Amino acid sequence: MQKRIALSALFTILFTTASLAQMGGGRPSPAASATCDLGGGKTIKTDYSSPRMKGRKIYGGLVPFGEVWRTGANDATTFVASTDVVVGGKSVPAGSYTIFTVPAADKWTLIINKKTGEWGIPYKYESDELVRVDMKVSKLPSPVENFTIAYDKSGSGCTLRMDWETTRASVDITAK
Repeated sequence: MQKRIALSALFTILFTTASLAQMGGGRPSPAASATCDLGGGKTIKTDYSSPRMKGRKIYGGLVPFGEVWRTGANDATTFVASTDVVVGGKSVPAGSYTIFTVPAADKWTLIINKKTGEWGIPYKYESDELVRVDMKVSKLPSPVENFTIAYDKSGSGCTLRMDWETTRASVDITAK
């Protein structure tokens, strides 16, 4: 009888752990990902954590203007290109990178960094930067609760977009 109870408890723990892992591990900023299909088996994949607005002022508040932001929450956001790409007019060789941003009211800067595996902040990786590119900023018609990174197919590439609060930051990416 005790073996049955112990076995039942073990299965309950395993089931609960597996369920939490599938739901983002119970983190307030669950894991998310976005993929750009450039055709011919060429892709870009971005993994990030998606924080929630929760009634807070985001840009110019929680995320200060003019400072490097980890672009999400928790671990730093990854950018993995299976082929050489051009991001906002600048060449990025195939490989694994970390992305950061510097938000401003009218323009953002995307930082593609060669250092990977870091937590994200504080930012102390200037010497590992591959490129910095300008991003376009536009106002969304209604607030977005969950920080979202997505790729929209556009011509011969994709537009990387980041939506949160009432802000969209975007940059065009093409295969080289």
